[in-house]
Amino acid sequence: MGPVAAILPCGTRLHLQHGPIDLIIGADGNRARAFEAARARFDTILQELVDELQTLRAPMTPDAPEPSGRVARRMDRATRSHAASFVTRMAAVAGAVADEVLDVMTQATPLRRAYVNNGGDIAIHLTGDETFSMAMRDLGGRDLGRIALHASDGIKGLATSGLGGRSLSLGIADSVTVLARNAAAADVAATFIANAVDLPGHPAIRRVAANELRDDSDLGSRPVVTHCGDLTENEVWRAVQNGHKVAQDMYKTNTIRAAHLTLRGQSCQAGGRDMVAPNRTEIAEHA
Repeated sequence: MGPVAAILPCGTRLHLQHGPIDLIIGADGNRARAFEAARARFDTILQELVDELQTLRAPMTPDAPEPSGRVARRMDRATRSHAASFVTRMAAVAGAVADEVLDVMTQATPLRRAYVNNGGDIAIHLTGDETFSMAMRDLGGRDLGRIALHASDGIKGLATSGLGGRSLSLGIADSVTVLARNAAAADVAATFIANAVDLPGHPAIRRVAANELRDDSDLGSRPVVTHCGDLTENEVWRAVQNGHKVAQDMYKTNTIRAAHLTLRGQSCQAGGRDMVAPNRTEIAEHA
C-alpha cells in the first residue's frame, strides 16, 4: 500500500502514514499550503530510505561517505559526531523524517507555529511569541512533568527513547526525553542516553541478541533488553546516574539542550531547567 493522508477529525491536523512511518502534523498559518507540501514530500520518503537501506544500517565511521538522499543526509549529520561509539544512521531516522517534512512546510509558506510528530520524535517550528508544550509520560501513563518551549529557546527537536518503545534498547530506562537543535539530533542522543541507563550484568535484566528478535535489526548480535525484574532503590538510582553522566557530557558539549531521565519513579535532569518542569512527586533530585 502506498502513502495514506487524512485530515484528522479535529480539522486542524494532518495524518500521514506509509509503512512504518506515521506522522501527525500541525500548522498555524497557511495550513492548507503547508499540508500540501508535506503530502507531496512524504510520497517519496520511504522509497528513498529503502534505496539506501544497506548504507543506513551499516555502522557509522568517521570516514564513511555521505549518503545521497536528503533524509539520509540528515541521518548522517546527526550520527557522525557519535561515530566513536557504535551507531548506525538508523538511530536518527524518525527524527530526520520529521525534520525533513517540517522543513518543506516552512519553505512552502510562512508559518507561525508548526510541528511534525513521528511517533514521539518531534520537529518543532516556532516564531514570535509562539510556544509549544507537551506532557511527559512513561509507558504506564504516569505523569512525568511538562515541557514548555518558546521561539527564543532555539530548540527545534524533541525525542523520547526507552525500554518498551518502538525501537530495541540496550538499556532499561522507562523514559528519556531530549531537547536539541533538531529532531534528528535529539533522536540519536535519546537513544544513547537511554542505552546508558543500565546495570550491566545484573541478574534481573534479561537480554537477547537483537537479530534474534528482528532479523533485520541494524544492531546485529548486540544484546538488547527484553525484561527488567526487581531492582532496589539504590540500583535504580545507579542506573539513572549512569545515563545522567552521558546526558551531562552531551549537554556540556552543546550536543543537547536538555534531557529528562526516568526509571521506576526516580528521575534526574541535565540542562534545560527553565524548559522542563518535572513532576515533583515523581522526581528524585540528587546533586
